[in-house]
Amino acid sequence: MKILIAEDDLVSRRFISKVMSKYGECDLVVDGLEAIDAYMMAIKDEEPYDLICLDIMMPKVDGVKVLKTIRELEQQNKVEPEKHVKIIMTTALGDTDVVQTAFDYQCDAYASKPIDIQKLIEVLRKLKLID
Repeated sequence: MKILIAEDDLVSRRFISKVMSKYGECDLVVDGLEAIDAYMMAIKDEEPYDLICLDIMMPKVDGVKVLKTIRELEQQNKVEPEKHVKIIMTTALGDTDVVQTAFDYQCDAYASKPIDIQKLIEVLRKLKLID
């Protein structure tokens, strides 16, 4: 599995990377612009991501805008809905409006920080990314 972790906080980025590296190759980015660039490079190289762990609060471009951009790019490239990249939004915010907006833009799951490893693994199973 190919995974992109978009997280500006070093501790969170290392933690998520350590957990997720057991399941696949992880690329790490620190802001929303880098996340969009990494996504586009992966598509161009014909090595798309299977999963993106996307922080909502990031510099330059926030996670919700990144999510919206990725879904628009998938639509432009006629990616079938069942083949779109799985996106798990992460945040320390308790703002239900932001979370609802992420689901409106078709995120696949949401994880609040601090990340609960067992819940994250359950989500990966529900998304059929791991057995």
